Amino acid sequence: MESINDTLKKIRENGKKAFVAYITAGDPSLVKTIELVETLSEAGADIIELGVPFSDPLADGPTNQKASERALKLGCHLEEILESVSEIRKKGIKTPIVLFSYMNPLFKFGFEKLSRRCREVGVNGILPVDLTPESFLEEEKILKKALEKDRVSPIFLMAPTTKRSRWKLIENETKGFVYYVSKTGTTGVSKTLSEGLLEKLKDIREVVKKPLIVGFGLSKVDQLKTLAPYCDGVVVGSAIVREIEVANNFNEARKNIYSLVHKLKKALI
Repeated sequence: MESINDTLKKIRENGKKAFVAYITAGDPSLVKTIELVETLSEAGADIIELGVPFSDPLADGPTNQKASERALKLGCHLEEILESVSEIRKKGIKTPIVLFSYMNPLFKFGFEKLSRRCREVGVNGILPVDLTPESFLEEEKILKKALEKDRVSPIFLMAPTTKRSRWKLIENETKGFVYYVSKTGTTGVSKTLSEGLLEKLKDIREVVKKPLIVGFGLSKVDQLKTLAPYCDGVVVGSAIVREIEVANNFNEARKNIYSLVHKLKKALI
């Protein structure tokens, strides 16, 4: 299993950019999630985000919301997702894995138990969408302390609305990379890049020296090529998840996802 830091350091030293792929765990099933992780890794994904299904995913657009609903209907929960990661590692897949989750499922599972299980099964990081690095709530301090103890990277979001005074704080608290949300609103495929995005990334790069990964709304080769000089990598999620929704069968979805990821990864080389 490769660490997030080592993976991104190697990519940066080679003058390349990271491709981060997102899928919702349990969609269309956990067995097929394992197969999809294998497909994403083979297609060139450098890091894989597994979305933890949640009943009220406020940051997610319609595509990812429906994926969460499908997974929850099948009874997919955090313990089963962690077991799936264990199976992924048994297959010899070394690609770093990050859990993309809201705080509610993490709190329900138990923070110390969660960090320990992540270390045991091979989860490299956790991105808690609704947790801020300066949170002073006792429960959230317990989570950050537990993750640090078990060497699981907490990853925090930075958005267009994030004040400049918080940029360094987020960089100091996040481990692995800073996840920059490219647009306001929810996840979902966008036809164009947000106005002013490139200028904002240039400003952030003057302050933030850790790897900067951009996500939300990205799906096209020209978007990735335009973004590449301004960041260390990109996240593509909804476009991948949508292939599961629209395909006639899983084999077709898997084939289309491989083609999409391979094409988008090449755009970053």
